[in-house]
Amino acid sequence: MKKKNYAIIVAAGKGKRMGADINKIYLKLGDKPVIVYTLESFCQATEIDEIVIVLSSEEKGYFEREVLEKYSFSKPVLIVEGGEERQMSVYNGLMALPDDADIVAIHDGARPFVTGDMVDRSVAAAREYGAVVMATPVKDTIKEVGENFYISSTLNRDRLWAVQTPQTFSYELIIRAHEEAKRQGVVATDDSTLVERLGEPVKILRGSYDNIKITTWEDMLLAEQILLNRSKK
Repeated sequence: MKKKNYAIIVAAGKGKRMGADINKIYLKLGDKPVIVYTLESFCQATEIDEIVIVLSSEEKGYFEREVLEKYSFSKPVLIVEGGEERQMSVYNGLMALPDDADIVAIHDGARPFVTGDMVDRSVAAAREYGAVVMATPVKDTIKEVGENFYISSTLNRDRLWAVQTPQTFSYELIIRAHEEAKRQGVVATDDSTLVERLGEPVKILRGSYDNIKITTWEDMLLAEQILLNRSKK
């Protein structure tokens, strides 16, 4: 059986922090919804064979009408129902993959500025190392804060990286990490944490400061500027 590489795009969020009436992935960035840019980048990645997008159950029809029917994508896009938490949504996506899954790139739907090259580099690195995450060096000095908002320590900035997605893994490793977390009742904010809990090493792969996650309206303003800058290149 020929093995395939899959992308799981996690997009079941509600945009609560933005106070938006709709899922933030449908907000217009330039002339297209945010999620269209994300999907187009994964279609441009030569290492990805098929795409799974994880959505809330009530959004399936809307996504089909407003995205799949209005825009064309060069790779198959399978819709999977999400869970209550991001971790469960990823797990649902993993369980939907067929037996031929080899490498899996997990990405936030609200990160529209990932590039096909970044995805390809992450898949190649995961093939070598088993687990890799895109990240960028932290620019600011980071303080650890204790009770009453007093600083308890200053962390060494030279060793700090801000983690992004895609986070890319061998299928065997990431499904094992999720199943172990489920067994223990562990919930984490990203997939690499679950792999770390197994005692497995996770490689950092340098990403891009443009690869922002749209969470607030200020992020949308920044996204418009990034889009403008890219159009000038």
